[in-house]
Amino acid sequence: MRPQDIVVLLKIIALRRDDWYNSDLAQSLKISPSEISEVLNRCKIAGLIDSKKRKVNVNSFMEFLVYGLRYVFPTQPGAVVKGFPTAHSAAPINEHISSGSDVYVWASAKGTHRGQAIEPLYKSIPLVVHEDKPFYELLAIIDTIRVGKAREINIAKEELEKRLKHV
Repeated sequence: MRPQDIVVLLKIIALRRDDWYNSDLAQSLKISPSEISEVLNRCKIAGLIDSKKRKVNVNSFMEFLVYGLRYVFPTQPGAVVKGFPTAHSAAPINEHISSGSDVYVWASAKGTHRGQAIEPLYKSIPLVVHEDKPFYELLAIIDTIRVGKAREINIAKEELEKRLKHV
């Protein structure tokens, strides 16, 4: 597994349809088409996407995200930078938790907030999230699982379940 595998699967979930093309994913995520193909092959082998590579196996993916993500792709808050909110500093988690002075962001010169930098799962995330609100929310939930404390993680799990049960 590579971090972009998670990003691609989350994008497929956010699309809520299966009539997409690899080139659509590549363009929207700023990932090469060949890398999209490699991602889908790895995810098929891992059992996270169906044999036709069109539909995410939601139960397996949820299990991986909840129990494995923070160990496979850990991150620590870094320096204070300008960027886009993530984790408990972004919707939907910030609707449940007042983050106070602990603001987490993906570093970006075009960012709207100042906070501690969180390394995104893939470098293009800060460039593409504003084009797709459901995708942005899924990534913020995932980052909460990666860096959150127990209460935040439990809220993130609930929010993730809400979004994945209708896929």
